[in-house]
Amino acid sequence: MVTLLVKSGGEQAVPDWQECFRAVDPRITVRWWADPAVPPEAVDYVLVWEPQHGWLASLPRLKAVFSSGAGVDHITCDPAWPRHIPLVRMGGEATAQRMGEYILWSCLSLLRDARHFALGQAAGEWRHRETRHYAQDRTVGIMGLGNLGGHAARMLQSVGFPVRGWARSRKDIPGVRSFAGAAELPELLAGTDILVCLLPSTKETEGLIDARLLAQLPPGAELVNAGRGSHLREADLLAALDSGHLAGAVLDVFEEEPLPPGSPLWAHPKVTVTPHVASMASRPERARYLAGAIADFEAGRPLPNLYDPERGY
Repeated sequence: MVTLLVKSGGEQAVPDWQECFRAVDPRITVRWWADPAVPPEAVDYVLVWEPQHGWLASLPRLKAVFSSGAGVDHITCDPAWPRHIPLVRMGGEATAQRMGEYILWSCLSLLRDARHFALGQAAGEWRHRETRHYAQDRTVGIMGLGNLGGHAARMLQSVGFPVRGWARSRKDIPGVRSFAGAAELPELLAGTDILVCLLPSTKETEGLIDARLLAQLPPGAELVNAGRGSHLREADLLAALDSGHLAGAVLDVFEEEPLPPGSPLWAHPKVTVTPHVASMASRPERARYLAGAIADFEAGRPLPNLYDPERGY
């Protein structure tokens, strides 16, 4: 038997998590992270989102930390985060599928002017508009061609979008032109109509999408950010939208979350806002992924999707 503490979805979600884990591995005991009946020395694993600073370091027998999402910066921002303990990013086919669906939906929404029609519906107005482009007319450039980016690229190709991508190192994805390193980023941008950001959160990527980068996109280009809020300078995006250089944006992550009520992004006519849901797999799928990873680790096999502090992802 192993004990897993959960801090994801609120305390009201614990019965659901317990049911999900019972279905895949009844040997895993699931408890709420603040359950006073569980002594710190009894904790083997944790599944968390935004754990309290210092808490992870207080668990003396902790074997591994699992993020309930694809990102881990909500964990590594803790100055006391125990770096000697394996940190696992949420992954698996379900996570990649969810992200691919979100990116495809975002690009199709931009292609078909969905924000324009949503505003018309909210106002009770029949805002007829002809769609100017087909998918094959709009090249999608993906920054970040890892597992999530590669899956998104294939889904975009399936409906006709030409796809190109950029990463730290060159990738080999059929039909996707690959660009690598800082020197090749301008070429990617110059030929991109819809820029998709799926980069990890590192010192190098912080503030990368700023006025200078956006200016390198063709006039009328659009942006999808489902990477990290720290990648985008929101004021620069708003300026590019208001000037007409950019035609639209779909944003799932923000500099401050939840997005403050007074943010101009909420009501901007060219911006679609979603509340950080792009790659969130269902609880049963996440439980299946964790149970498999825990079984592997207990058997001496390596953990998947390990965070590398040296690379920053």
